Amino acid sequence: MSPLVSFMASPAGRLLRIAAGSGLLAWGLLGIGRPTGLVVAAVGVVPLLAGLLDLCLLAPLFGCPLSGARIRGAKP
Repeated sequence: MSPLVSFMASPAGRLLRIAAGSGLLAWGLLGIGRPTGLVVAAVGVVPLLAGLLDLCLLAPLFGCPLSGARIRGAKP
């Protein structure tokens, strides 16, 4: 299994995705002009929801399951 997928499925990886998504969402809604800000906010929703729902969106590219719980439970 890829070290990137292992990290992103870990609690630290989930926290990083939630923080990055929240930051992009806030920055897009509060800090940037309207058209660009809405796009940045929409992009920020993706890692935020992936972290909250325990999904690793890159995992299928490496042949791993989408669910973070299943990745953590998988045998190496």
